[in-house]
Formats: sequence, C-alpha cells, structure tokens
Amino acid sequence: MPTSRPRHAITETDAVTAALDAAARKWPEDRDRPARLLTHLVEVGFHAIEVELDEASLARRQALDDFAGSFTGVYWPGYLEEIREGWRE
Repeated sequence: MPTSRPRHAITETDAVTAALDAAARKWPEDRDRPARLLTHLVEVGFHAIEVELDEASLARRQALDDFAGSFTGVYWPGYLEEIREGWRE
C-alpha cells in the first residue's frame, strides 16, 4: 500500500517468531497478517513502556517530595549573603 510514511524492515529472528506466534494467539483475526501482528505488538509495547516511564517519574517525584525540606534550619538567616561577601564581582 502506498504511503508517505517511513517503512521499517525487520528480520524474523527466533524472538520475533515467538512474538508473532504469541500475537497470533492473542489476535487470531490477524493470524495471516504478520505486519498487523507486529503493529499490535508495537502498540502494546509502547503502552507498557509509557506506563513504566510514568511510574518511574512518579517514583522520582515522590523521592524529591520526601527529601524536600530536609535541610530546613541547617542554614541561618543571612547565610547566603554572608558567603557572597567573600566572592569577587
């Protein structure tokens, strides 16, 4: 089918064959359409990665929230101005 979008070639390695076999069991209506099975696999993989990245992002934010304020009171008022006095312009 004509398209203006980039196309990608993929070699059917043992892992790709196993993935296609599993995809054919999941989407039997596309059993004889390997390109469609690969599209399903890419979509599912993309979703899994997005969820994983979102979870990692949430974990990082939680860590930052847990750490926030842990140095409150360590430095006295005017501390920053005092150390800047020794800096050259």
